[in-house]
Amino acid sequence: MELALKNIGELIVAALPQTVTATDISFGELNVSVKAGDIVRVLTYLRDDANCQFKILVDVCGVDHPERDQRFDVVYNLLSMTHNLRIRVKVRTGENEPVPTVSDIFSSAGWWEREAWDLYGIYFSGHHDLRRIMTDYGFEGHPLRKDFPLTGYVELRYDDQKKRVVYEPVKLAQDFRSFDFVSPWEGVQSRLPGDEKATQDDDDKAEGKGT
Repeated sequence: MELALKNIGELIVAALPQTVTATDISFGELNVSVKAGDIVRVLTYLRDDANCQFKILVDVCGVDHPERDQRFDVVYNLLSMTHNLRIRVKVRTGENEPVPTVSDIFSSAGWWEREAWDLYGIYFSGHHDLRRIMTDYGFEGHPLRKDFPLTGYVELRYDDQKKRVVYEPVKLAQDFRSFDFVSPWEGVQSRLPGDEKATQDDDDKAEGKGT
């Protein structure tokens, strides 16, 4: 299996030398990093070449790395039923850098690209219907970005007077609280909060002050 993946990786690099930026094998899958502008050419080659035949696009998803200039990875997972092999193709892109759509190559990519646009804000140029698919109309922001607030920006509720669902800015009943509980990840402490009371009770009993 690993030898077959290695051979396909070398084949792809030889066929697309100016496009592939890196290859490696992990978890029984071949990972190929390519330039975003060449993704259509790469997936077409992987689908049609007789030695590849990755004819099934299993998934398209995004990954957010906000510390990078090009903060997003777009990941394409493909399957070759002929060779029983999987490949993962990755491209990097920024917030204002579109990635060409591959929906004309794999029709299933249409909805997955819409999902990546909705949840991450990754724009796919040439997509015939790029609009939100998971969140509601008028939703603000992209909820899977790592800088998106956990509470969101708006909340919805049913208004009995208006007899419809209304959107309102998020209002917290109280600020986030910092509890004084001992973190279990820091290990057991020799003296826990509240131990001083138990010690005082023992001293009182020894002196005959307790009941």
